[in-house]
Amino acid sequence: MIRILGIDPGSRHTGVGIVDADPSGQCVHVFHTALSVALEGEFPARLRAIFEGVRALIEDYGPAEVAVERVFLARNADSALKLGQARGAAICAAVAGGLPVLEYSPMQVKNTVVGRGAADKQQVQHMVGVLLGLGGPLQADAADALAVAITHAHARGLADRVGMAAPRLMRRRGRR
Repeated sequence: MIRILGIDPGSRHTGVGIVDADPSGQCVHVFHTALSVALEGEFPARLRAIFEGVRALIEDYGPAEVAVERVFLARNADSALKLGQARGAAICAAVAGGLPVLEYSPMQVKNTVVGRGAADKQQVQHMVGVLLGLGGPLQADAADALAVAITHAHARGLADRVGMAAPRLMRRRGRR
């Protein structure tokens, strides 16, 4: 089993989810939450809270790998920049902890978890709950983070079966 930390970055709520995955990609739920940083004050303080929150999770749960959702095209440039900075804070926390970081597009995540790259948030939440055997509704950001972790677990399983490293396989899949 390998422990994977999935991150769905956000400048107000950063979803985090941890799963243990076997070599075939089957996952067992370990932990999930949303790091709510909206009340931390100015934007730099929110970035610090994301960094520290991810670092604390790494120390507490000891993941071996981190999977992060790539930034999608935001509604405006300011939102895209803030989202990118939040993502950077989370990635820096993982790299500072000595962990490899892999990235997945929202379409890859939705396609893996739901089977359709254009799935909506409710479908992702539902399927994450089904795949991990969780009862009750999941908070959207935490569900997205778990979905990213599940996507990485499946990519690792596929990469192992074809004898290729997961990062290399994912780069090849993205070139179509």
